[in-house]
Amino acid sequence: MSLPPLVEPAAELSRDEVMRYSRHLIIPDVATIGQKRLKNAKVLCVGAGGLGSPALLYLAAAGVGTLGIVEFDVVDESNLQRQVIHGQSDVGKPKAESARDSIAEINPYVQVNLHQTRLDSDNVLEIFGQYDLIVDGTDNFATRYLVNDACVLLGKPYVWGSIYRFEGQASVFWAAPPVGPDGVQETGIQYRDLYPEPPPPGMVPSCAEGGVLGILCASIGSIMATEAVKLIMGIGEPLLGRLMIYDALEMTYRQVKVRPDPDGQPVTELIDYEAFCGVVSEEATEAAAGSTITAAELKAMVDGGTDPYIVDVREPAEYEIVKIPGSHLIPKGEIVSGAALSGLPTDKKIVLHCKSGVRSAEALAVLKQAGFRDAVHVQGGVLAWQSQVDPSLPTY
Repeated sequence: MSLPPLVEPAAELSRDEVMRYSRHLIIPDVATIGQKRLKNAKVLCVGAGGLGSPALLYLAAAGVGTLGIVEFDVVDESNLQRQVIHGQSDVGKPKAESARDSIAEINPYVQVNLHQTRLDSDNVLEIFGQYDLIVDGTDNFATRYLVNDACVLLGKPYVWGSIYRFEGQASVFWAAPPVGPDGVQETGIQYRDLYPEPPPPGMVPSCAEGGVLGILCASIGSIMATEAVKLIMGIGEPLLGRLMIYDALEMTYRQVKVRPDPDGQPVTELIDYEAFCGVVSEEATEAAAGSTITAAELKAMVDGGTDPYIVDVREPAEYEIVKIPGSHLIPKGEIVSGAALSGLPTDKKIVLHCKSGVRSAEALAVLKQAGFRDAVHVQGGVLAWQSQVDPSLPTY
């Protein structure tokens, strides 16, 4: 399968550009015309985090003329384990600005456009409309569906990647690809063909909850950048219709064919993606209503002699990093399965917490259904305890 080049070539390359990109120019499949296409290309990267970092650096080094960055977060020290576009001196700095400065060091010939805003249904079409290709390095389902639907409506291709612990995935989606050089109309594939429905809330943990091997980002991010370059120049076989799965522990790559969903409905408009994906289940939302306390209120309960039974529903590795004094580790899975319910005291007030409050809300719903009517959970979890009660504790 091959596709025509995504963009027309620029008029020329300067003497300095010829010298800079000489190792590209001597590749027959790239040559001068391919490099001119890269110079004329406009690529938007959604996110300047784990995947966006290597993708942006290599797209800049490759000579993509215009790079856009959608990012509203700031650099945190915990980012530096994998987000290599940022450095120690960038901690506290807006990620978009940090990424722009790093790109300038890599390649001063690249125009960088910053979109320091949260991508949503109100701005996505206007932002995406300025670019030829989208690179999606986001880590949540709501934004992934938003990116997909916007690209479908605009007829744009996008490169997608995902990482978790030791595994990564990458693919190319294009709902209406052009006719190839051989005159064959390629089958359109979109993200909804791979994932017709989002997973139930709380089922798939984010990298912030489950972790990720930092080096994995380089592997998947470089694949994403490679696919973007191939699409721009119209060379090779893009991952359109193929899902590439990488297992870092086994050091294996395998591919899965992606076909159009026969029951899929056409995308005709943008929707409320937070509601569609249900960041927190309805059961958890109902359980937390009126049964949520702050970290400061938990501290007051402990100091006042209430002696609550504090349950930490995170995983053991997280518990080793930081814990609320006096808490008992009972991972969420043991509560959801019912295995831990018989061991919970009935003569004490049960207070659940996790890292930020999502998992504890899900566990709270289970306890409520099991008869623990006065159980509560801590809004903001252990992160709130660190910020409101004991700043000396580490965060992650």
